[in-house]
Amino acid sequence: MAQRKTGDGRTVVDGPATMTPSEAFVETLVANGVTDIFGIMGSAFMDAMDIFAPAGIRLVPVVHEQGAAHMADGYARVSGRHGVVIGQNGPGISNCVTAIAAAYWAHSPVVIVTPEAGTMGMGLGGFQEANQLPMFQEFTKYQAHVNNPRRMAELTGRAFDRAMSEIGPTQLNIPRDFFYGEIEAEIPDPQRLDRGPGGDQSLNEAAELLASAEFPVIISGGGVVMADGVEECKALAERLGAPVVNSYLHNDSFPASHPQWCGPLGYQGSKAAMKLISQADVVVALGSRLGPFGTLPQHGMDYWPKNAKIIQIDADHKMLGLVKKITVGICGDAKAAAAALTQRLEGRTLACDATREQRAATTKAEKDAWEAELTAWTHETDPFSLDMIAEQEQEEGGWLHPRQVLRELEKAMPPRVMVSTDIGNINSVANSYLRFEEPRSFLAPMSFGNCGYALPTVIGAKAAAPDRPAIAYAGDGAWGMSMGEIMTAVRHDIPVTAVVFHNRQWGAEKKNQVDFYNRRFVAGELDNESFAGIARAMGADGVVVDKLEDVGPALRKAVDAQMNDGRTTVVEVMCTRELGDPFRRDALSKPVRFLPKYQDYV
Repeated sequence: MAQRKTGDGRTVVDGPATMTPSEAFVETLVANGVTDIFGIMGSAFMDAMDIFAPAGIRLVPVVHEQGAAHMADGYARVSGRHGVVIGQNGPGISNCVTAIAAAYWAHSPVVIVTPEAGTMGMGLGGFQEANQLPMFQEFTKYQAHVNNPRRMAELTGRAFDRAMSEIGPTQLNIPRDFFYGEIEAEIPDPQRLDRGPGGDQSLNEAAELLASAEFPVIISGGGVVMADGVEECKALAERLGAPVVNSYLHNDSFPASHPQWCGPLGYQGSKAAMKLISQADVVVALGSRLGPFGTLPQHGMDYWPKNAKIIQIDADHKMLGLVKKITVGICGDAKAAAAALTQRLEGRTLACDATREQRAATTKAEKDAWEAELTAWTHETDPFSLDMIAEQEQEEGGWLHPRQVLRELEKAMPPRVMVSTDIGNINSVANSYLRFEEPRSFLAPMSFGNCGYALPTVIGAKAAAPDRPAIAYAGDGAWGMSMGEIMTAVRHDIPVTAVVFHNRQWGAEKKNQVDFYNRRFVAGELDNESFAGIARAMGADGVVVDKLEDVGPALRKAVDAQMNDGRTTVVEVMCTRELGDPFRRDALSKPVRFLPKYQDYV
């Protein structure tokens, strides 16, 4: 039987051959470079699972399938390759929906393999039966259903190809009885698109706009990271002398040490970035869909420039002009488009050349002012936060201001770190303090905003890049949804570090109750046992930090234990109940009551 070598040195059947559908499925995984799959074992795919090991595939068993899909997301985002998740038909698959939705909005090439109830039992209400394709219809780029065992290799290969070409999750749905039998199959070679820069006309129009721009600003988005286009973005920015701002939750899309880096837009972003983009006459949105949550007013500033000409570059043509009115839309790869624009500007005299030094000075002044403000911003100053600070000063124990903690964590970050953040108040404030030097370093649940994201995602990231430090941030509410995956990290030697902000509340929602409901707190308080103690019970190290001077050393020690001793550590930081700005001031309205018994509830 003929065989061919894969890129990672494994072998795969070459040409048509007799095999079982399980063998066709596994051989196609090998052809696509799959070495790690996250999930929980199940009888529905056990025949294929039985031959994972000789194929060079590791199944990483998790605590909960949502965690598995988050791990696949983190793995994909850090490696640039597929992340793969699998589970038992029915409940194992339905547990993955939330995490696949998060991967969808992160544009992660995750393949979810969904073994399904057998074909002879479908529609009879059998054990663990579910119609699994509609569950993921909204959150996948492509859905393959194996309708005949002889199509196993074909459809498996297509699911993997489409995840990369469509830049997002795909689903491979397989009736459990279709893993068995004898078929003739040929394992397809992976198909990878060679993406171009966009059309000549739109690129020429964009170049002309940039040539006449006096204050151009570049938004470096997630597409820059996915295209490995940071160097090309830098070259374009340096030719223009343009400030570069990160799109929301893509703080790793431009190096923070670069003098033209200005920080992120969006919720709890950089005032420097916002003030500078507000002055722009031309904005280049490079690899960004300009999502609505990432361009909302913040810090009291409605900063999006009203009269600027917008050049938007995205690999998905459906995103062009969807959220913001644009002047030129370029459907192309962010890396290739940036290089094409830089080439078109070579040797030309640009309008912005004359003001390069002045704009550089303006950029530096805004950045310096923002850094000074951040350093001085030791705690929140709204009335509720001041009340909470005063109240906790009367309590026993050390309670730390979240902003001071985040600044100390920032200072202690190791080189090449990967950080994942959960959703919530303190985690959102962290957006101001997270800076990176290389792409594929920052992982967040994006606009799906689900809790329980940070820990499993960073475990997947660590599995993809074991040589890089991996740190998760979570508040105590979100932590409760995912902390069981500490057992996954410990059991399977995937060491990570988690920082848990223990402030005993659902902070983001509680902020709405402060602002709109006169501090009537319903279901917002969390009285917790020690998370460090729970971590130790799960086999990890646990550290409680209640002094500001211990924050940095605790993180450094935990990262050292991760990198040198293979130890997972939970750093539990005791924080005050002060709260940062709400997610959106326009998200709620002041309550109105008409019935007499509710009239006091306004």
